[in-house]
Amino acid sequence: RCINQLTVPDKGNVWLEGEEVTHHMKEINRFRQKIGMVFQEFNLFDHLSAVGNVEIGLIKVKKMDKKRAREIAMEELRRVGLEKQAHQYPAQLSGGQKQRIQIARAIMKDAPILILDEATSSLDSKSEHEVQEALEELMKGRLTIIIAHRFSTIQNVDRIIVLEEGKIADMGTPNELATRKGLYSDLLKYQIEGDKKLLAKFELY
Repeated sequence: RCINQLTVPDKGNVWLEGEEVTHHMKEINRFRQKIGMVFQEFNLFDHLSAVGNVEIGLIKVKKMDKKRAREIAMEELRRVGLEKQAHQYPAQLSGGQKQRIQIARAIMKDAPILILDEATSSLDSKSEHEVQEALEELMKGRLTIIIAHRFSTIQNVDRIIVLEEGKIADMGTPNELATRKGLYSDLLKYQIEGDKKLLAKFELY
């Protein structure tokens, strides 16, 4: 939220591609054009269809012709597997489908920087898998910052920063942190043990 200036930090500064962006509210739209965001909350307009939610940014912000905006929006929905649901409203869609609309909007923006804020944490396992596949496509060629508690979503990253009570507790590659004693390896073990117990429960049937 600080990187995208949705929240102004109490202290310190935020730098984006060599520019200090904190408190530069006059240029906020220029900075935000460089960043695509996918939140945990779906942030969709309930009165608009799936395609309407994707095309609205092109029409309102980029002042694009409605016909062209619709063509681009439909293409992005195809990329995330929602072409058949294009004219359905958010209330008619599953959590995974709603999240894929957010991803379609982020793809359409084509920003060089992507922030994923707990993008799959509110989804069931099936929906998480579908969304994760769409995110993998979206992340290609982009600097991506992922905020996550699920270890499954961060195993292919270049570097992990572990935060504890607002401070950096550790930093390294997934393999380095998994093999080094610390908060990350402890939490990873707890999650693995939990998965094993769940699998064992289902194997009984």
